Parts: sequence; C-alpha cells; structure tokens
Amino acid sequence: MGKLVVAVLIACSYLLAVVAAVLWIGASSLEAPEQALLDALIERRLGAVVMVLLFACVFFFLILRAAHGFLVQPVARAAEEALTLIEDPATRLTAQGSSELQALAAAVNRLAEQRQTHDAEIEARVRAANAAADADRNRFAVLMSELAQGVIVCNMEGRVLLYNRRARALFSAASGHGVAALGLGRSIYGLFDRHLIAYALEHIEARGGGHRHFVSVTESGRLLRVLVAPIPEAAGMDATAAGAAGGSGFSGYMTMIDDMTEAFDSESQRDQLLQDLTESSRGPVGSLRAAAETLYDYGDMSIEERQRFLAVVRDEAEAIALRVEAAARSYAAVLKARWPLEEMLGADLLTAARRRISERCGIPVSLEDVDAELWIKVDGFSLLQAMSYFAARLHDEYQIRDLRLRLTRDGAMAHIDLIWTGVFMSTETVMNWELDPMTLAGESSPLTVRDIVERNGGEVWFQRDHAAYRAYFRFLLPAASGQGPHIPIASQLDSRPEFYDFDLFRNEDTDLALDDRLLAQLSYTVFDTETTGLDPSQGDEIIQIGAVRIVNRRLLRHEAYEQLIDPQRSLPARSVRIHGITAEMLAGQPPIARVLPIFRAFVADTVLVAHNAAFDMRFLELKEAGTGVRFDRPVLDTFLLSAALFPNQETHRLEAIAERLGVSVMGRHTAVGDAIVTAEVFLKMLPLLAEKGIRTLGEARAASEKTFHARIKY
Repeated sequence: MGKLVVAVLIACSYLLAVVAAVLWIGASSLEAPEQALLDALIERRLGAVVMVLLFACVFFFLILRAAHGFLVQPVARAAEEALTLIEDPATRLTAQGSSELQALAAAVNRLAEQRQTHDAEIEARVRAANAAADADRNRFAVLMSELAQGVIVCNMEGRVLLYNRRARALFSAASGHGVAALGLGRSIYGLFDRHLIAYALEHIEARGGGHRHFVSVTESGRLLRVLVAPIPEAAGMDATAAGAAGGSGFSGYMTMIDDMTEAFDSESQRDQLLQDLTESSRGPVGSLRAAAETLYDYGDMSIEERQRFLAVVRDEAEAIALRVEAAARSYAAVLKARWPLEEMLGADLLTAARRRISERCGIPVSLEDVDAELWIKVDGFSLLQAMSYFAARLHDEYQIRDLRLRLTRDGAMAHIDLIWTGVFMSTETVMNWELDPMTLAGESSPLTVRDIVERNGGEVWFQRDHAAYRAYFRFLLPAASGQGPHIPIASQLDSRPEFYDFDLFRNEDTDLALDDRLLAQLSYTVFDTETTGLDPSQGDEIIQIGAVRIVNRRLLRHEAYEQLIDPQRSLPARSVRIHGITAEMLAGQPPIARVLPIFRAFVADTVLVAHNAAFDMRFLELKEAGTGVRFDRPVLDTFLLSAALFPNQETHRLEAIAERLGVSVMGRHTAVGDAIVTAEVFLKMLPLLAEKGIRTLGEARAASEKTFHARIKY
C-alpha cells in the first residue's frame, strides 16, 4: 500500500507539472491584452480547473490501484508464499494475477512437487539407514524410563540433557504444586545446591575418576541421596567443547537419585524402638539381677522372703516380656509400611508359589482354573511367604501330601485358593495359624499371615467343600487394572516421550547479551490464555493458562503447563461459546494470585512467545500490583513476526498463518492447544526469519516493532 501511495503522488505531481508547464509556455507567448484575457478566464474557471485536476488524480489513483492489485501485489504475495517453500515443499503458490504470473506459479508448483518427491526419496533412504540407530534409541529410552532411580544427565554448565520418568516424578512431587522444576535445558542448580555438586565434582577430579554421594533436602522436606558420576570427554571432541569442560576431562556428569525419606523414617523408627527397649529394660534387668544374686548368696532365707524375691523375678520378667512383645509389634508395623506393592500377573505369582512350596516343603503342587489375564497389585514376596507358611503347617501338622493352587476373579477381587483334600480343621486352629508369627525353614518373621494380607489390602478365609471332601485357604486380593500382555511393546515405544537432547552438550555463546543471541539457541515458553472477555482494563479475567516449552528448536510437549483459574466473577455466555469453559469447571480452581507465581517459575530463564502477545501480556501486567509477580522476560509475538515475514498477506490470524506454513490446527480455543499450534508456527518461522536476515532476538524484536500492527494496545 505504501508503494501505491507513492506512485499516485508521483503521477499527480507529474500531471500538475505538465499542466503548469503548458500554461507557462502558452502564457509566455501571449501579448498583454491576451494575457489579461487569459488571467480573467482562469480566474472565472479556476474551480472547474481544480475539479478537473482532482478527477484526474482520482482517475490515476484508481488506474494505478487496479494495476497494483493485478500486477504488483500478486507478485509480492507469490514471493512470500514461495519463501515458505524453502522449509515446506508441501505448500503451493496460489494462482493469481496475470496469466503470465499464473503460468509462473504453476511452473514453481511443479518444481515444488518434484522437490517434494525427491525429498521423500531421500527421507526414505535416511529412515532406512537410521533404523538401527532408532532401535538403539528406543532401547535406551526404555532402559532410562523404567529405572527405579531418578537419573539426570547434565553438561558441565549444569544444563539438563536427559532425565527419566522417575526423576520427573520426584521433582514434580517435590515442587508441591505438580509443576516440575526439571526440564531439558533448565539448570540443575534449581534442584540442588550448586556447591554440593561442585564439591562432588572437585572430589572426583582430585581422585582421577570414580563417583561421589551427597544428601540433599527438597523444599517439601523429601530426603534425596544423590550419586554424581562424571561423563568422560568423547574421542575427537572439538576444542570449543573441550574448553567448555574446563580441561577436567569431563564433558558432563550424571546424577542418580534415590528418595530416602521413607527408608530414613523407617530406620529412625527402628532405632527409636531399640533405644526405647534398651532404656526400658535396664531397670527390670537390674532388679532381676539383684533378686537372682540375693537368692544365690542367701540360701538360708525364710520361705516368705524367698517367695517375695521370686515374685520380683516373675513381675520383672513379665514386664520385659510385655516390652519385647510391644517392640516386636511396632517393628512388624515398620516392616509392613516399607513393603512396596507392584502390579503383576496373578498367574506369575502362582507359578512362583508352586515352585517355592515344592522346594521348601517337598510337596507336589498343581494348578487348576487359573485366569491367565488377571492382574493383581501385591507385595509378591510377602504373599509367597504366607502361602508357603500355610503349606508347611499343613504338611507338618496334618501330613498333607498334595496341594492345588487356583486363581479366579469375582468382581473387583481376585481369589487365590490353596486347596487340599481329606482333612478339615477347626476354626480356632485356623485363627491361631493366622495370628502366629511365621517360621519357615528356619527363618523367622515378626509378621503374621493376617499382617501380610491386610498390608496387601485383602482378607484370608478358610472354606470347606464337603461335597468334594476338600478344604482351602482363600486369599482375597484387589484386582489391578494392569497393562495386560496384549499391549505390544512397539506401541509403548512409539508413545514414549523423549526426555533427552544430547545436542545440548555443545557449547553456546551464553556470555552474549540476550538480544545478541541467535534465535535458534534460545529456550522459549509458548503460552496462551483463555479469558472471560476481550477487555482486560474493564474487569475481564484470565480463566485458563496453557504453555509448552521449546528447547534447542524442539517442541517439548511433555513439559507443558495447564491450569484453570477461578476468575471470582461471572462468566459471560458469549465467552463460554468460544472456549467451552463453564462456571462448573472453574468451581474450586485456584485464584490468579496462587497461579501466577507457579507460572512465573515455569517460564523462568526463557523467552516468552504468544500470538497477539499484547493481549495476553496486558492481563498479566494488570495483576502485577496485586500479586507482586512480574513477567519481565523478553516477548516475541507470532502475530507481529508474521506481519514482518508476510507484509502483503491480507490476514495474520493464527489459523491463516498455520495454513500458510503447513501446520495442522487441532485443539483450538483451549489454552494449551493454542500454545502448541503457536509453538509449531514459531518453529516454522525461525528459518524464514533467518532467510530475511533476522537471526538474533534483538533483530526479531526490532522487526516486530516496525510493523503497523505493533501499534495495537489493550
């Protein structure tokens, strides 16, 4: 449009200049009377002359605008659309303008089709060549993901390159609000004290290798035991990366993390039990010793005196016995609390029980009516102990020579039956077996069968089948949902999120000012908000925030933040029709004052990205005074970046930009859905910005501010 205005001004100026020149040349050749007559004529017809000139200018404007729209603008739009072909050969130029331009667009589209076919062939070859590497990567992902310990790998600057599910769960719980401070590209020093890790690395370096432990406490009070082990420099490491390692011979380090909280509490309870038992037993033991010495030294004492000393011995012995029994019960409770429950196939448990009973008791055991698809959540080891204990007592006290194991399901409960033939026992005997501490093959346990079954959330029954002349112990245990064996491993691998990026081992110019750093090197938080309306200054409020992270040009969908917010005001029906969030969904959600500090922690050390960011940032700015939370991070707006990249396009709506760049639009008008679409659009923009010479954060911000749309205020 600017070029069109300049062209019209030039044309009108040229017309006026021609008219003025003609009048001047004609007037200079006239005699004085003729000159006077001409002046009078012009004076009388000046309005008509001006109107003719204005109509001429309007005519020029219309002619030039039509020419601009038919010849110039289609070329400019085609050039902008052709720019996207550099990164996405699937896009096509729109046929518009003159027949010659349409023919050119068709030729370019044919070239794009050929390139797309060529790229597809190359991609197929690359996929085939990388099949083995992908298999190794998936095996590595499975290994790291399923480790019981938390694992975090960092470069020497402390940036996180890898973490597994266990580490993510540990620090999500430790944060107290479900948002992990752990993420790719984030600093590990947000999780552990910098000096603890520095001391561990110095100790390792001084010893020339090995590993080092330290203990750390999280903000929520969890006690973590951390092993730090160095990662040696790779062979052939370039000088820059070696310099980043500080000459230590390490390119990074790995931490393996165990949550010691429960174990430490359990050990503390055990130590306290031993101390209490020791302290409480000193007095009775002293009394017993004194009474025993008196009885030994004074054999001629009277019967009454002897009875009195014997009563002391009896009372003190009973007191010690009571204390020991109470300590044993308390210790059994500690053991019960330490047992982990795990999901397993019931058939696997019965197979293990069959083998264990046969080996320990010498009794043949067979299986009948086993539900092969039934999963249970139990402490398998303790349950095997209980079943083996029952089998041993049946063998020792009733000479049972044959046992059967059965597994069935009744609603939400699984039934494991230990069956024998020919001997019934009294209910009193069964209760004694349930409540006696277990002893099997010389191994004793303070636990009883009742303790074990209760710890597993179930019950144990004794049943008689008079018709079949059989009896059985039935263990009732909760059935688990279980993953089941029918889910193929391949599908698990395909859906497994990636928690690593070893490209972060590379050293980057982090000493540069933020505006001078390359866009491709920065980490971003792409966010979006849903609101009660479009006027933040008139009382509209945020009702949902969604965000995802971009690190090393990768969209990390698993490192996302999404939170509904109670606006503490009514929700207009027109806004509900747009985003689908109802008042019922917001009931009980936290207010904005509780959400913003958490969201501020999530976006720490990143550049903020949003579409029409001025709208979202205005809502956040208005909350600064009331919450004390300030979002002072740099901001990039995909709306303004689109205007800088495609100034000749008619619209810069998110859907239009996504279509232009070949991005699929899903989940619109949810905060996290819009954030994901915006993030994918932004990633597509990065190489296009570089093509236009916009490579640093400062250059991107300057280009955005020069656009017409940067004047929009809320």
